[in-house]
Amino acid sequence: MEVEKKPRKPETGHFLSSISSLPSPPFSSSSSMTILLVLFFHVFVSCPVSVVAAGVASFTPKDNILIDCGANSKPDVPDGRAFKTDQEASGYLKTKNDVQVSVSAIVSSPIYLNAKVFPEEATYSFTLKRPGYHWVRLHFFAMKDKQYDLQQATFSVSANRYALLHNFKINNDSVPVLKEYLLNMNDPTLTLKFEPMKNSFAFINAIEVVSVPDSLLTDEGTSLYPVNKFSGLTKHGYQVVYRVNMGGPLITSNNDTLGRTWIPDVDYLEEKNSAKEASTSVNSIIYTTVTPSIAPATVYSTLTEMSDISTAANVSWKFNVDKSFDYLLRLHFCDIVSKSINELYFNVYVNGKMAISGLDLSALAGYRLAVPYYKDIVVNSSLFSDGLKVQIGPTNQDSGKSNAILNGLEVMKMSNSAGSLDGEFGAEYSGESGVSHNGTVVVIGIAMALGASLGLFAMIYKWKKRPQGWQKSHSFSSWLLPLQVDHSVLSKGSGSQKSNLCTGLGRNFTLAELQEATKNFNSSVIIGVGGFGNVYLGTIDEGTQVAVKRGNPQSEQGVTEFHTEIQMLSKLRHRHLVSLIGYCNENSEMILVYEYMSNGPFRDHLYGKNLPPLSWKQRLQICIGAARGLHYLHTGTAQGIIHRDVKTTNILLDDAFVAKVADFGLSKDTPMGQTHVSTAVKGSFGYLDPEYFRSQQLTEKSDVYSFGVVLLESLCARPAINPQLPREQVNLADWAMQWKRKDLLEKVIDPHLVDSINQESMKKFVEAAEKCLAESGVDRPSMGDVLWNLEYALQLQEAFTEGKMDDTKSSDASAASQLSIVVASATPINPIDNNHPVSNPEDNKGLAEVHAIGDHSETAMFAQFQSLNGR
Repeated sequence: MEVEKKPRKPETGHFLSSISSLPSPPFSSSSSMTILLVLFFHVFVSCPVSVVAAGVASFTPKDNILIDCGANSKPDVPDGRAFKTDQEASGYLKTKNDVQVSVSAIVSSPIYLNAKVFPEEATYSFTLKRPGYHWVRLHFFAMKDKQYDLQQATFSVSANRYALLHNFKINNDSVPVLKEYLLNMNDPTLTLKFEPMKNSFAFINAIEVVSVPDSLLTDEGTSLYPVNKFSGLTKHGYQVVYRVNMGGPLITSNNDTLGRTWIPDVDYLEEKNSAKEASTSVNSIIYTTVTPSIAPATVYSTLTEMSDISTAANVSWKFNVDKSFDYLLRLHFCDIVSKSINELYFNVYVNGKMAISGLDLSALAGYRLAVPYYKDIVVNSSLFSDGLKVQIGPTNQDSGKSNAILNGLEVMKMSNSAGSLDGEFGAEYSGESGVSHNGTVVVIGIAMALGASLGLFAMIYKWKKRPQGWQKSHSFSSWLLPLQVDHSVLSKGSGSQKSNLCTGLGRNFTLAELQEATKNFNSSVIIGVGGFGNVYLGTIDEGTQVAVKRGNPQSEQGVTEFHTEIQMLSKLRHRHLVSLIGYCNENSEMILVYEYMSNGPFRDHLYGKNLPPLSWKQRLQICIGAARGLHYLHTGTAQGIIHRDVKTTNILLDDAFVAKVADFGLSKDTPMGQTHVSTAVKGSFGYLDPEYFRSQQLTEKSDVYSFGVVLLESLCARPAINPQLPREQVNLADWAMQWKRKDLLEKVIDPHLVDSINQESMKKFVEAAEKCLAESGVDRPSMGDVLWNLEYALQLQEAFTEGKMDDTKSSDASAASQLSIVVASATPINPIDNNHPVSNPEDNKGLAEVHAIGDHSETAMFAQFQSLNGR
């Protein structure tokens, strides 16, 4: 076997260097692959072809649907495959209105000469001949037609239960874009739905739906951190983000057995001098258990290895990825450089974590060389603080050659729990797969649907019973607002109303004002995305920054939450609650304007965003602030308010890291004289009170349970639910409490805290969390009790930090006395914190309960510090 080796060229991709008219990329986003793909028309006119790699027969797909949308004649594609014309594909399409557009300009492929434009919702339905994984390839070219400028199109695309694109827009009319997906289709029909955004339209140039071999993706892989077996790969959909041929040229559909495109790795190498290329004949590749369906011989016959001048430094590739998703990495290896077996041992790292240790390819191949091997690794989103970095490097063993290789890499985005591959919004789908979720999700969905229906019927009944004369001056939506609101303000015209303040609600903004404040709701100023819609950073009144939450105009979902948020915040004012500045209810828009919290959600400072780690004292202060806000909700009004969605993303931090509770769209008033609210189950997985879930009776203790999970999140710096971890580690509350019972919680706390946290402070903190997570609500403390314990934990930490720790037992009484005063000072009757009159806490049995604790009570002092030193 002859191996050709050549040094790695430091210049940008050698496959581009011969084309002087094309600039050298470097592309810096996850869309770089698609940009590279469309530079050559033969790159993505792909489907299974009859090319044989290394003497192995090609795969013939059962489903092979190719459509040139908007074309009146068949396109002449280089590989001779037959795309259906618009007329031939008309049976697949269902829409009320569609338009054919075309362009005469030179494009990279004839499939981009025409497009189908949909001013309204449109669906393509394909009857599949076999279940299983299929390629779904969507081709877009934002041409400028006389009637439609496709650069202005904004739309979403879904495929059955998968949301493929959300609010998708192409701001480039010179480069086509390919979106490639690998979807597991167990339904007999694949439905591609195109949904234009309000006042916009959708379009598509070409569609490919092609089945793939069952062997392409198995159900099992390996999770990266901690390294463990991962099951359930076939339960996800995937978007191909990068498919890279290390050390080799561009590979197109003409020489890939499944019509894939592989791009050279040169643009992703961090230090080009640390690497060199090597290649051999494709006929030298020996396929055994791995087949050309996994990767063609042209991938395994080239590689990147360590350069001669770099015997110690790792070879590194860097990729930009969407940090909110998990990814499947498929690494391809084939030892074509060793002269004998047992010569090559090396390690593979992903984002600094050991992914493969001491890889011996010859041993895995039955002590042969030139045999392909691949490894599937699942990388959790929490590890993408600075993009994706893949590294290869030598082991520390004395035997063997100091070298490392990589032949190919595939990076595929995994669908999230909502079935989405673009944002947090799932697809609305009622097909057979729509009932395949686990029982818990189905029960919650039914309960939520029933609750929403009952609420709607109640609203309609209330509307029908309205007093005479209301129908002329009030809309149905205004009837949903709090009765104390001046409804006439909501129906005023479009003139500037900066001076017009509506009591309790703040300013009534015009839509024009908010468009100006947010640069016409430009995507560049989006600072958050939620179920209600996007949150934008805006500037009003010549410099005041605000957060503008805009409801999704395409859906009626969120109407109830919108009005609930107004109703709640109209009567709440507290230092530790996010303040409502105003609202806009113009032109069917639902927009709320809040004070801007410059440091964002608490969660971002714990994990996932690569922000400087918070000290233990800072985390305690943030938890204390949130506890004060929740305590005010529960006790600061005549009717207690249950937040119902307490989590780290709903605790926001201002520029001084003062914590404020946000998002009251799910909040509920507690009826006078009652201890609970009977309501449909709503909330967030991982934080949901199990007693509330079983009984559908919401209480203040439901917030206490959720806050207990928040406490553990702040201590362990990991998500409340992480389905990528082994089963026993998925649920943070269960996992942490297991270690607590072993008295080994220090093994699972955030490593940044190990040397700085006071053990007594941590014990008191964990004790509070454990009490919050009691199975029964009556066994949980009140928020006032939790607040007391957190204040005490803070005092222990401060004394430790200052080196002035006194004898704990002798100071308990003094500390308790001081803390009672501190907690009492947090009572929400301070006019600075509360602009509305509230009932006396003594009457509400709020904070006053802290001072009257029985020995048997699960209370603030938790049996007078009996477990201060731990058990």
